[in-house]
Amino acid sequence: MSVTSATPVSTPSLPTVPLRELAPWAVLFGLLAALVVFFVSADQGAISIPSGTAIHEWVHDGRHLLGYPCH
Repeated sequence: MSVTSATPVSTPSLPTVPLRELAPWAVLFGLLAALVVFFVSADQGAISIPSGTAIHEWVHDGRHLLGYPCH
């Protein structure tokens, strides 16, 4: 009977990203998320950035799906 020994396999370490480089991206995506929440939850056409009800109609089904009243 032969004895075999397993050699440990080293896994490569994950790269680290400094917080200083990550912060601008976090701010950008945070602002984009806030804009999306505005259009989906608050836009009824009365205070819409573009005039008319186009944004309201585009997000109409999403509003119902998320439980926002819109009528």
